[in-house]
Amino acid sequence: MEETKETYIRSLEDVKNIIKYAKLDERNLTQVTQVALYYPSESVVSDNLKLLELDEHMLQQIHSGQKLYFKGGLTEKVVLCTDEKTYDVKGAEISNSLLLVPELKFGAGTSTSPLKSPRNAANNSLERSLNDSTEDDLALDRSLEQKQILNTFHEYLECREIRPRFRKLGDLLLLTRYSGPENEEFIDRKFLFSFQQLQDTIQCSRKQFMEGLQKYRAIELQGHMRILESEYEYRIINLMVGLINENSWIIDEVEKEETMNALMGIAPQEIVEGLFEIYAIPTMGKEERYTYKEDLVARIVAQFILQPGLKFRVDEFLSSWQEALPDGMKCEEKYLRGLGIFDKEGSIAFIRSLNEENLPLNIHERMRLLFKTKSKWTLEEIEPYIEYFTTGVLSASTLMAKYARSLTEDGIRYYVAKH
Repeated sequence: MEETKETYIRSLEDVKNIIKYAKLDERNLTQVTQVALYYPSESVVSDNLKLLELDEHMLQQIHSGQKLYFKGGLTEKVVLCTDEKTYDVKGAEISNSLLLVPELKFGAGTSTSPLKSPRNAANNSLERSLNDSTEDDLALDRSLEQKQILNTFHEYLECREIRPRFRKLGDLLLLTRYSGPENEEFIDRKFLFSFQQLQDTIQCSRKQFMEGLQKYRAIELQGHMRILESEYEYRIINLMVGLINENSWIIDEVEKEETMNALMGIAPQEIVEGLFEIYAIPTMGKEERYTYKEDLVARIVAQFILQPGLKFRVDEFLSSWQEALPDGMKCEEKYLRGLGIFDKEGSIAFIRSLNEENLPLNIHERMRLLFKTKSKWTLEEIEPYIEYFTTGVLSASTLMAKYARSLTEDGIRYYVAKH
């Protein structure tokens, strides 16, 4: 027969001897001793526990009853999402073994003596010891509490806030671009996704997901989220804003119902209503009147003019761009952010298309393409094209310091290829 091995349990006498051998003054110790951190039996399941690092935002989310979500497909690196932020997650080693002991008490919870009031705000733990006790208090018996180790950790999950990963959202929506009811028979229905399916798939928070749908100008059509083919979207928007001049409306007095009626039969009502929600906002102080967002209208018009592979003189482009906008709207260079780049190195300034959404997701490949497209950039020019890789602690200037080299010409700092 195998000899049964019993766990040795320390006694009160053992504890007193250890205190004595350690040359400690028992009057400086609280009366509750947490002894013998025993390992649990094999029947206790604890290998499903992980240590997760929390920042202040995540901690507040948990305290307020919100949930944290892990997201990631089979080929994706996992991220952690709250309702507002997204975090990259990776394993990090702990230099020492970290023991998880449930219900382990801190100093303030191990004194059973009548306590005096702390002398100051900082004295909230050790002050609650027998140093504050009277001689009578020393007569109180010492008690022992056994504690078990639930698990031993050598690593934890480290979280770093990152920008939302919208590119997958755009890639999925591109599979079923809407270009009119006459082309719906060519759409593969298995690639149509509902709002909830996309939200469960895309690696970002709920709030950021809504921002992503706004970014790609997604519309819900017959229960599925869709984006419009660019030329089709431009055609419908052009008809919508054209009603301003056609009906002699003031720029901030657009009528929604009249717009819906005018486009009836030209495009599905869901499409027109969806575009109106994206491109227009209610006018302050004018009931049931709307104003089109100048930046969005200007960008889609500019994108239609700036066809890939074409190059325009800046003055000619700006003139054509302004003429295509309704009266009361202005074209401004800031609306071209991440859409087109200026080449002002020669005697004549040119502009050409460069859409950030079409650039590689690998930082090295993107930098190589950017410097092949344009030999030198200011930080302001290149920032829209590298924002994808920035984080709360990694700025655009830090990225450029790492992947490019700088030079100064006429007091202006430029960035050029590193090699």
